[in-house]
Amino acid sequence: MQHAVGSPLPPPHQQGHGPATGWSGAAPHPGPPHPGPHPAAHAGPGPVNPPAPPHHAVPHHAPVPPAPDTTGHVQLPPGGPVPMPSAPPAAGTPDPTSTTLAVLLIGPAGAGKTSVAKYWADHRRVPTAHISLDDVREWVRSGFADPQAGWNDMSEAQYRLARRTCGFSARNFLANNISCILDDAVFPDRPVVGLGGWKRHVGPGLLPVVLLPGLEIVLERNAKRSGNRRLTDEEVARIHGRMAGWYGSGLPIIDNSQLDVPQTAQVLNDVLARAMASPPQW
Repeated sequence: MQHAVGSPLPPPHQQGHGPATGWSGAAPHPGPPHPGPHPAAHAGPGPVNPPAPPHHAVPHHAPVPPAPDTTGHVQLPPGGPVPMPSAPPAAGTPDPTSTTLAVLLIGPAGAGKTSVAKYWADHRRVPTAHISLDDVREWVRSGFADPQAGWNDMSEAQYRLARRTCGFSARNFLANNISCILDDAVFPDRPVVGLGGWKRHVGPGLLPVVLLPGLEIVLERNAKRSGNRRLTDEEVARIHGRMAGWYGSGLPIIDNSQLDVPQTAQVLNDVLARAMASPPQW
């Protein structure tokens, strides 16, 4: 899942992009056919009696009430920016397993972000969705811009589009009381793939957590991958080194070098409980 952070790394500058052009999904309705001359109803001599008007005719546009068993339209609340978590009661400890949350799991290639995010989402007491930026990027089939082939305008544009799509999805899930955990390899020193974009697209209530095991662990995990999800050892080491910049950032960091997935998910819950009680400033 880590091709989005492959070699070369994205440049430090951040190019703007214009607003998306809107579109309307409503197709134009064809108008009524032009009336033509009606054929004669009676070809012989004598007057033609017009048909009697129907008794209590119902207008053509009158709505028809649905049948009792018809499935109606379910109005979904619109997704808006996720607010900061409300302060818990003084006498209680926040429970992250039964609270609707938006979590961003950050880490280098091989950190275990996807495995931990899926396990965490699977074992919560409330409905929870897992949204992986790399998976959304790969929705593009023809014309996919793989950053491993070089970071350029197209790969950056596809990254931005995937992140915005993930943000929209998270806001819609959360507006309907479904928690979300997103995972992405966010660099601490690169504005193009920084936290600012996630905060804009999801909201200030997003809780970022860094997953950062030791270099030997991520190298071992990366060696088990295949296809464009596997990076070279040099790329993994370079990415891991840049991720070390999260130390001292104020964000919670989990070193899961000696933890399996369930243990890491438990530590994540502990970290989120503290973050809910005192949200990080980022």
